Amino acid sequence: MASMSVTRQVTSASLPKALVDDISNAGYYPALVCDVVAAALGGDQVVSHLVHCETTFDATTVRRHITVLILTPSRLVLAHTDDHGPAETEGAGSFATATTETVPLTAVRGVMLAHVVADPENYEPGSLGRELTVTIGWGTVSRVDLMPASCADPECEADHGYDGTITGDDVALRISADADGDAVLQQAVRFAAALSAALAG
Repeated sequence: MASMSVTRQVTSASLPKALVDDISNAGYYPALVCDVVAAALGGDQVVSHLVHCETTFDATTVRRHITVLILTPSRLVLAHTDDHGPAETEGAGSFATATTETVPLTAVRGVMLAHVVADPENYEPGSLGRELTVTIGWGTVSRVDLMPASCADPECEADHGYDGTITGDDVALRISADADGDAVLQQAVRFAAALSAALAG
């Protein structure tokens, strides 16, 4: 008897309406993104979220990316989806790749906010500017870059060992009120505050 493969159905019905609405408003394969996020969450409670959509250009291709960050009571869940055009698949049609990562809150090292404030002489208290970069660092994977060490003597042929750097995982999202809208900027501020509070608690 031939074996049958069973595909588990994943539903996004358990996602909070606000998260589904933000993914839908981004306009980037919302059904796919919602299902990927739901699968990564596994029914866990959503404390806060941030949805960021970005379009990049190179010489011949326009690419879209969406990143969804979700804070649960014990985890930071990251979902990233990219589209790929037919030129990248040697004749096949376009396709999308969706990657998720789950990071325990105990592994998150910190949250950094970089505010860009135009005309600071006339800053309005409480406005925090119209552009924000949210950087979140964690220690799931570290990259080690090594290169031969050298000294100041250009004639020296001695072995000086290696110099290297260790770079930890992080994600950085740049949100601009002018490009992304005031609502997305305010959501980024709220998400960063919720994540910072969760790390402190």
